[in-house]
Amino acid sequence: MTPGAEPGSGFHWPEALCAPVRELPDHARLWVALSGGLDSTLLLHLAAHCHGCSGAVRAIHINHQLQPNASDTESFCRGECERLGVPLVVERVTVDGGRSSGAGIEEAARKARYAALEALVGKGDLVLMAHHGDDQAETVLFRMLRGSGVAGLAGMPASRELGTATLVRPLLGFERAELERWARVAGLSWVDDPSNTDQRFDRNFLRHTVLPLLRDRWPGLNRRLRHTAESCGESEALNRKLAALQWQAIGGDRDRLPVDGLKTLPLAEQKNLVRWWARERGFHAPTPGDWQQVIRDLLFAAEDREPEFRSDGFSLRRFQGDLCLVPDRGPLPDAPVNLEPGEGVAWGEWSLRLESVVTPEQSLPPIRIFTRQGGERVRFRPDGPSRSLKKWLQEVGVPPWERARLPLVFAGSEGAAELIAIGDLWCSEQYSGGAHAAGWRLVVERECD
Repeated sequence: MTPGAEPGSGFHWPEALCAPVRELPDHARLWVALSGGLDSTLLLHLAAHCHGCSGAVRAIHINHQLQPNASDTESFCRGECERLGVPLVVERVTVDGGRSSGAGIEEAARKARYAALEALVGKGDLVLMAHHGDDQAETVLFRMLRGSGVAGLAGMPASRELGTATLVRPLLGFERAELERWARVAGLSWVDDPSNTDQRFDRNFLRHTVLPLLRDRWPGLNRRLRHTAESCGESEALNRKLAALQWQAIGGDRDRLPVDGLKTLPLAEQKNLVRWWARERGFHAPTPGDWQQVIRDLLFAAEDREPEFRSDGFSLRRFQGDLCLVPDRGPLPDAPVNLEPGEGVAWGEWSLRLESVVTPEQSLPPIRIFTRQGGERVRFRPDGPSRSLKKWLQEVGVPPWERARLPLVFAGSEGAAELIAIGDLWCSEQYSGGAHAAGWRLVVERECD
């Protein structure tokens, strides 16, 4: 821990530091993301100074349980909040990822941290994070070295959505040296994270080796990189506006983009529109190495082909003249599941149940749920002919990736079972409408994304 000295008599926080912390959007509750380090400890004291009288300030400490001093850091955060009269929530998380890879564990810790924050805060809350100008410069340079486009080079935004809350970074306009000077004048103590000096991590290598050399050569580097980030941010805002206009012009839907409309755009605008679409759906924008080949495969492959591009959490596929954005789904049961009267069954993104509508007069036959295995046939009317399920699904336009996940509901003993429902697309009149078999109605519902 780095101890602080006693503040001088008559110490007052400077208005320059207080202003961005005081002038915040309206909010229900104000949370400070407290790591115990210099920056977040300073931000905690500023928030308590500027908003403490309102009783709205709270703190969140995410304990990643990765460092030997993790317990000591948590104890420090508890003590600091107790002295300031600020309620503290501690969330311990388990970080998955390749610990042998610096970038791997860094990214895994970041994802765990933000997921925990999002789960804890509520609608209308503000979450303050203590990123400063040095962090911004480091982020811009790091993303440049990773080959990011203008969205990445825009750096960290001053504010953004965090679930139903809003994340705000009020200290981005200050350099770390300035914050440390005021922390020492104020007599603050803080905990140094030992991992921050480990140069196996890419960000630490930039922070301790590369950036000091660049600053020696080019004084005012933070200011230069901040201007770069601002310019890229403006370009990205224009890109988003263009994509939204083109989306509307070519008739985009939530999960589909007309291929013919996309073909009318230049490659750069196709890429921009697809990236915007993915972000609007809540995914990270895809960054394939060869966009031209990806676009060519998706838009111009022969009609009998089923091109696919997989990205983080979703895939892009083509079907019946549309480019489709398909979220990744969890695994399905690998064996049939019995559906008992009055009990519900979760099946991937589906839920199924048998509801009692009248007093049952007789027992139900066995009801089982499974997916397509091939060769299934369906009889839409009791006295009608049976039809191939595969051909019917093709006729009604169900995409191949959804056909494989549809819950099929069978009634009867194994070997003589009859198909009585196909997802929420069709249900036998014996289990729906006014003719409920044995007094039970089958309800099949699909979750919305």
